[in-house]
Amino acid sequence: MIAGYLVVDDVSVRDWQLRTPTMTMGKSFDTHGPIGPWIVTADEIGDPHALALRTWVNGELRQDSSTRQLIFDCFAQVEHLSTAFTLEPGDVVTTGTPSGVGGAMKPPRFLAAGDVVRIELEGIGHIENRVVAEPAETPFL
Repeated sequence: MIAGYLVVDDVSVRDWQLRTPTMTMGKSFDTHGPIGPWIVTADEIGDPHALALRTWVNGELRQDSSTRQLIFDCFAQVEHLSTAFTLEPGDVVTTGTPSGVGGAMKPPRFLAAGDVVRIELEGIGHIENRVVAEPAETPFL
């Protein structure tokens, strides 16, 4: 059921996450969730739960973990999600992230405009993105 794997920068807007009972709003901004650099087919990956995962912010290593440390494995996610809705070819399901997120640091360290985030996943490659400032006009509910 899983065609392939890619890197996803699971960007969160923490203040929006805290305003609602689910994380959906904080993970759904138009410019968030960059993916890439390409899709690597499942047969090329082998065990998707045994891949090194590293994240840097401005060259500082923030996460040095493995897909084995994710809370839910890929296969269990597909099984669980497909009980509620139909997964279609081309759907992207993200797994979340291991420990090391800025919001859990003491004190918390959040991304700011100009920061560069690089995420590397063994066997797949890496993506790198610069954080840009929000537009001056942001709707507020």
